Amino acid sequence: MPVGAVVVRNGAVLAVAHNRPRALHDPTAHAEILAIRAACAAIGDERLTGCDLYVTLEPCPMCAGAISFARIRRLYYGAADPKGGGVEHGPRVFNQSTCHHAPEVYGGFREAEAAELLRAFFAERRD
Repeated sequence: MPVGAVVVRNGAVLAVAHNRPRALHDPTAHAEILAIRAACAAIGDERLTGCDLYVTLEPCPMCAGAISFARIRRLYYGAADPKGGGVEHGPRVFNQSTCHHAPEVYGGFREAEAAELLRAFFAERRD
């Protein structure tokens, strides 16, 4: 799967996940949500204070909301998502006055590599 997420704290990987909505029959089973759930379970807390999230694609609005509620410290994402993104595109969740917590955001992290992974995966599925 090309959309993957990793939660890291103090250099240690707490959780790794990839998109699984079809496999789990769950529209919320995005990589970010699954990684956040696993990291919270690993540390026994609903807040991931001091944690960083790395993801291949700009998070959607649902995932941006979860990132905010989890109190992720920094978000690093690879490819921008002009159609479905919720961070620097679309509703820009972290810029809303109702956003409880906005992480530091670093978009374009290894962007060319992430974009190529996504293109290749979806091109293969179309063939």
